[in-house]
Amino acid sequence: MNVLLLGSGGREHALAWKIAASPLLTKLYASPGNPGIGREAELVKLDIADHSAVAAFCQEKKIDLVVVGPEGPLVAGIADDLRAWGIRVFGPSKAAARLEGSKGFTKDLCARYDIPTAAYGRFGDLVSARAYVEKTGAPIVIKADGLAAGKGVTVAMTLDEALAALDACFDGSFGAAGAEVVVEEFLTGEEASFFCLCDGTTALPFGTAQDHKRVGEGDTGPNTGGMGAYSPAPVMTPDMVERTMREIIEPTMHGMAELGAPFAGILFAGLMITDKGPKLIEYNTRFGDPECQVLMMRLKDDLLVLLNAAVDSQLAHSSVRWHDEAALTVVMAARGYPGTPEKGSVIRGLDEAASDGAQIFHAGTAINGGALVANGGRVLNVTATGATVGEAQKRAYAALDRIDWPQGFCRRDIGWQAVAREKVGAN
Repeated sequence: MNVLLLGSGGREHALAWKIAASPLLTKLYASPGNPGIGREAELVKLDIADHSAVAAFCQEKKIDLVVVGPEGPLVAGIADDLRAWGIRVFGPSKAAARLEGSKGFTKDLCARYDIPTAAYGRFGDLVSARAYVEKTGAPIVIKADGLAAGKGVTVAMTLDEALAALDACFDGSFGAAGAEVVVEEFLTGEEASFFCLCDGTTALPFGTAQDHKRVGEGDTGPNTGGMGAYSPAPVMTPDMVERTMREIIEPTMHGMAELGAPFAGILFAGLMITDKGPKLIEYNTRFGDPECQVLMMRLKDDLLVLLNAAVDSQLAHSSVRWHDEAALTVVMAARGYPGTPEKGSVIRGLDEAASDGAQIFHAGTAINGGALVANGGRVLNVTATGATVGEAQKRAYAALDRIDWPQGFCRRDIGWQAVAREKVGAN
């Protein structure tokens, strides 16, 4: 098969690494890619926003499957446009991608189909949103309705913080994404990421993980796109997976089909495991980043076979096998992130870091004058496996400490909840 992968981050590097291992693969192309992806695929310059140009490339190169990594092109309808040209695509339609593209749409779906989630209000103006927040009080969650690169959510612990978040949305800090806001009840519990491979009819569980959103150790500081992750998530017991499928995933699949937008692709449920069971925080309609990195490390099966089954509506006849080992990834970010990151600093020592079985996925890198340099906020994903999360954590940090990049930083406590559980279990 000839495959085109769209995207340029750590998620896409992990997908490229796994797709490249498939015996089904003839040639892998990626656009725009990054230097790490360039070791697995031929990088091509395409304007991903120009869907006809992407389609023309696919026809020229006889592409058998397009795998869409990031959410932006999906929400913009690239899957529909490529399918109209007769090109096979892994990724949801524009109508189905509303599950990520509009938080208000998802909340309304939950209300309509009795899917457990936080109580909420939707607002298109500052005055009514402020009145709701002042009446409800803090803690409370403020979300820009649209895509905001993982930065449109504020978990406000005080009323002033909540009102400032509303001001930011309606002042245009998130562009069109903040023209409408969703205000949610603050949920308590343990967060988890749950993935399903979907073909419009069947949803096949596809692993669990736990992300670390806040920039600082001890889960402090502002939210980021994710500072690290591990898989599996111990809180997602077999019983909790079964409840999540029955109470959240299956009604979503039914609801989307009933609305004329059956969901096919990867459905990523951000969950809060409360004392009453799982509640949906939000949906994403693509692999998580950095959760994808740990899932690909643990996946035993051929990813390309599974993606084809999803595209061909054959998931009812499919299963997924995982390595028993845990996987953990640590994000190395550029100084200044999640604000304005410093770009251009030289990174050395990646080959040495990966010498002990670790995988270094590139998230925001470039080549400048023959040197590897930082070219984004989240720059590297240092990923390792182990018999336990604690062992994977030790291996990942040992690899990270061999990287020569003084301008980078990371959290040193990725996996802390799972490691604490393991210590309690050992005692």
